[in-house]
Amino acid sequence: MLVPSIFNTNLSNDFFSDSFDNMFRDAFRSPFGNGNSLACMSTDIQDLGDRYQMEMELPGYEKKDLKADLKDGYLTISAERSGNKEEKDEKGSFVRRERYMGSCQRSFYVGKNVKQEDIHASFENGVLKLVFPKKELPAVEEKKYITIK
Repeated sequence: MLVPSIFNTNLSNDFFSDSFDNMFRDAFRSPFGNGNSLACMSTDIQDLGDRYQMEMELPGYEKKDLKADLKDGYLTISAERSGNKEEKDEKGSFVRRERYMGSCQRSFYVGKNVKQEDIHASFENGVLKLVFPKKELPAVEEKKYITIK
């Protein structure tokens, strides 16, 4: 029932980015990560029988940086942060000064029967943990034919 959303994935990523990204990767590496939602939001989902447990790795983020949203059966986890990195020499002159702002997001289809109050979330040591019940979809009634004699 849990299906990662493809809405936030660039399907042409491998075709266009491999040759150019690798050349400049180290020169422009951010101290806060690369912002790729699949790389910074690694997710494990366990089936615990009557409920699911989702653990999402968000290293470097704080609880205040995170937002979870449930709409039309999609659970969307967003993370956003910004920072400054400043280095000075002995005289106090800037040698390097960087600013960064980035965000990442992932969506999972959890079903339209899951309600906001059913989801329990906690964040500790860079891991967001979400637990929510399995909500069975209403059974579709099987067609019953009447025998005509």
